[in-house]
Amino acid sequence: MPTLGVNIDHIATVREARKGREPDPVIAGMMAELGGADGIVVHLREDRRHIQDRDLRILRETLQTKLDLEMAATKEMITVALATLPEMVTLVPEKRQELTTEGGLNLLSMRNDLKKFIPRLLSAGISVSVFIEPSEIQIKTAHALKADTIEIHTGHYANSSGEMKENALKQIVRAAKFATSLGLLVNAGHGLNYFNVGPIARIPKMNELNIGHSIVARATLVGMERAVREMKSQIA
Repeated sequence: MPTLGVNIDHIATVREARKGREPDPVIAGMMAELGGADGIVVHLREDRRHIQDRDLRILRETLQTKLDLEMAATKEMITVALATLPEMVTLVPEKRQELTTEGGLNLLSMRNDLKKFIPRLLSAGISVSVFIEPSEIQIKTAHALKADTIEIHTGHYANSSGEMKENALKQIVRAAKFATSLGLLVNAGHGLNYFNVGPIARIPKMNELNIGHSIVARATLVGMERAVREMKSQIA
């Protein structure tokens, strides 16, 4: 079965609503690990709207599993990543006005910058993933740029129904098969929850699912450990 990366950004969102100290995403990360998380995901945004530099620093020092740092492909964030040395960096698009990441990177338009950034991360021993749509041209470009991993944006699948949902799932399956044939690891995430994750988890060679909002939402009712365990049972 695929492993589970738990995104704890929205624990920090609750904290930042009052600009206080609680709930602490560092503690949430530890509780997620106790619940069986295989890794912890945080998105350090340019505007620091939720995760803060302090959170990233302490998580790096205390996590027992894998730290996946989601970030924009900018000089500032590359510097942060090289100073922090997470196990993985996932490059994602970022717009200040968005509530959450709205789609995958356009690797074609970013090729020149990524040609400079990705080798710097890889040479530091950091695995590199790119968050993209389930598109053959995007996958080919990820491979050409020497990313280790792609993360397929599952938002269209998660937010549709009926025939549109089935078509979106088929597109993800085809993309995963093609990426695997090129030697890329395949992760997936965005909009996945306890009710729709099963078909994605059953895709052959699916490596990891990165899930945040639905786990954090459930954790507010049943606690983080139980919320993570229940998600693990859905992807088993």
